[in-house]
Amino acid sequence: MDTRIAIVRRPARSLAQSCELTYLDRAPIAFDRLERQHAAYRDALAAAGARVIALDALEALPDSVFVEDAAVVLDEVAILTRPGAESRRMEPAFLDAPLAAKRRSIERIDDPATLDGGDVLRVGGTLFVGLSRRTTRSGLERLAAIVHRHGYRVVPVRVHGSLHLKTACTALDAETLLLNPAWVDVDPFEGFSKIEVADDEPFAANVLPVGDARLVNAAFPRTRERVEAFCARAGLRAIAVDISEFGKAEAGLTCMSLVFDPSCDGAR
Repeated sequence: MDTRIAIVRRPARSLAQSCELTYLDRAPIAFDRLERQHAAYRDALAAAGARVIALDALEALPDSVFVEDAAVVLDEVAILTRPGAESRRMEPAFLDAPLAAKRRSIERIDDPATLDGGDVLRVGGTLFVGLSRRTTRSGLERLAAIVHRHGYRVVPVRVHGSLHLKTACTALDAETLLLNPAWVDVDPFEGFSKIEVADDEPFAANVLPVGDARLVNAAFPRTRERVEAFCARAGLRAIAVDISEFGKAEAGLTCMSLVFDPSCDGAR
């Protein structure tokens, strides 16, 4: 079983009242359920083989539990983003120290560019970057300037109807994508095998790979069956996780962790 680091942040009580919303109407969020579901999420990461580092909640930053948006962690470098929502602009600073302990090189997305980590999908040496309501062309270009030095290719992807690229598309392996074609331009993904979400489960495309496991959202049973069938064929494990309370804040499984290989450059 591969060992990964998974950095997470405990949810702030303020998330229940003050989370950013773009496509969903505000609905009541129960903080006690957030805490229970986040604990179960951490347990699922550990069951998948990750070493979980849980950071303290930041009450002044309601969305800070969604650490994926504040950084992009590659083997050679960690990039602190500049989130598209103004209320989230301080979040990356609170990941500087934890990531500096794992990567020697720390880069930043500079003002006025914006980039959310949820818009960055890595498949091998390619970074597919969603152009969304949170990530701008200048954010993509700044990211490309950083990662090209390390040999990565950057491919823009138009996102429409969902918050982030990874709301609409994630990679099950190096050759297979799970996606909602209604929310993303599929042309940049030519050559990949594609599994589509069930028609009545548009938010189901967000799956989190951790080593030989795939964390799948328990709220979407029809798509979950498709992912489980893929995993059975590929010799992978599917782990269902209930994050339904976080779903009211437009969150998916990838949103709440930064998962990476600690053995690469800068790990200690």
